[in-house]
Amino acid sequence: MLIIGELINTSRQAIQAAVESKDAAYVQKIAVEQEQAGANYLDVNCGTQVFNEIETMEWLVNTVQEVSKLPLCIDSPNPKAIERGLSLAKYGQPMINSITGEAERYAQIQPLAQQYKSKIVALCMDDMGMPETAGDRLRVVRKLHHDLTAAGIPEDDIYFDPLVKPVSTGDQAGVEVLETVGLISRDYPNVHKVCGLSNVSYGLPNRKVLNQLFMVETMTMGMDAYILDPLDRTMMGFVHGARALLGKDSFCMNYLTAHRQGLYQQDK
Repeated sequence: MLIIGELINTSRQAIQAAVESKDAAYVQKIAVEQEQAGANYLDVNCGTQVFNEIETMEWLVNTVQEVSKLPLCIDSPNPKAIERGLSLAKYGQPMINSITGEAERYAQIQPLAQQYKSKIVALCMDDMGMPETAGDRLRVVRKLHHDLTAAGIPEDDIYFDPLVKPVSTGDQAGVEVLETVGLISRDYPNVHKVCGLSNVSYGLPNRKVLNQLFMVETMTMGMDAYILDPLDRTMMGFVHGARALLGKDSFCMNYLTAHRQGLYQQDK
C-alpha cells in the first residue's frame, strides 16, 4: 500500500501563504508531519502559481528535501515544472502526477518518465474527454498500458487513476470507479491503481465519512495506492484496518505496529 501525502499543495490556503512569504519552516513542518504519520511519498503541487510555477516548484522541492528523505510525487499540469521538480528530486524513485491518453500531454510527459525512470500516475482520460463508464475508462487504460510498456516503462511503475467524480452529480459515479478498479485488477494484475478520495464526496455533508467508506470499497476492488491526508488519523486507521481484514497484512503486523506508534485514531 502506497500512501501519497497530499498536503503540500498551493491550492490549500496555508501552503499558498507559506509559499508567498517563503515560510520554509511551515512547509517543512507539514512535510515532517506527513512522514511521521505514515506517508510513503510526498506530493508537491504548486499549480496555482501560474506565473512562477517553475521557480516555486524548485523552492518547494529543495525546501522539503532539507527535512525529509521521502521520495516526491511531482504534481503539475505544466511539463516544465514537472521536469524542474524531477531534476531536483534526490531521494528514492520520484513519481510524476500525471500523464493522460491525450496526445499532447502524453508526448510531453512520457519522455520525462523515461529520462528520470520515475513512477507515473496515468489518468483514465484521453482526447475524447473524461470517460463516464468503466468500459470507457478501460479503453483508455488499454491504450496507455500498451504505449507506456512499449516505451519501456515497467508495469510496476504505472499507477492508473480511474478519475473519481462526485456521487452528488451522478449516483453511478462511485460504482463506475469500483468497476474500473476491478477490471484493471483483472486484466492488468501487475500495474497499480491510485486515486484521490475527496472528489467522491464533493457537495455533500459529512464528507470524511464518505471518503473513508469509499477508501475501503476501492481497496476491496484492488486499489493499492491513495493520495490523501495522512494526518487524518481516522482515515489512516481505516487504511491499516482494511489491509489487515483483506489479508494484505501478514499476521496483522503493520496494523499492530501502527497501533503501537499511535498512527491512527483509537477509542477513548
